[in-house]
Amino acid sequence: MADTRKTLAQAIAERRATPSFDGTPIPAEDLKQILDAGLHAPSGYNMQPWRFVVVQSPEQRKRLRAASYNQAKVEEASAVIVACGDADGWRKDVDLMLQLGREGGMPESYAAQASTSVSNFLSGFSREQMHGWLNKHVMIALTHMMLMAEVMGYDTAPMEGFEQDKVHEVLRLPMSYWVVALLGIGHLKGPDKYNGGRFEISHTVFSEEFGKPLK
Repeated sequence: MADTRKTLAQAIAERRATPSFDGTPIPAEDLKQILDAGLHAPSGYNMQPWRFVVVQSPEQRKRLRAASYNQAKVEEASAVIVACGDADGWRKDVDLMLQLGREGGMPESYAAQASTSVSNFLSGFSREQMHGWLNKHVMIALTHMMLMAEVMGYDTAPMEGFEQDKVHEVLRLPMSYWVVALLGIGHLKGPDKYNGGRFEISHTVFSEEFGKPLK
């Protein structure tokens, strides 16, 4: 495990998008703990549409870098988690979702309703609407993993700079997969990124309706 653990509050306040990694390998048990945090994220209907490809080998990180606008940190990171959403996942997983729900106490009345409502809801999505739905849920899971890594003392870099088709080719992804973001994890090399600052709460938060300040 990384040397310094942080509280969640510290991780949120101190996190920066790491500009460069030193490539030190991540122990398998640490990586699994980070991934498990993503798997515990919430999702609509509990459909868990995320799919993660963990890239660690130097050769594959180099290929992924070429598909990510040549960002050096893709190749430098100890591991890069490629976070995807499966547009067809709900078709295959609804029965498993209901089974898990029943085992956890899901009422039969809800299970019966969900078995049709999930299909009715998601089958009407256009390609763009499905990608939007996947983006929301996958990013929640990615954020869970990013913060878990930071709490454990690792440095992280979420990345949206990549070419969809090229990442598909490098990772041999199914056609139904939509690549949402990349998450580089490892240890900082050199100086950290500057603190870009954050807007004051009065700039972005309102009470009850737009324009009313939160007191």
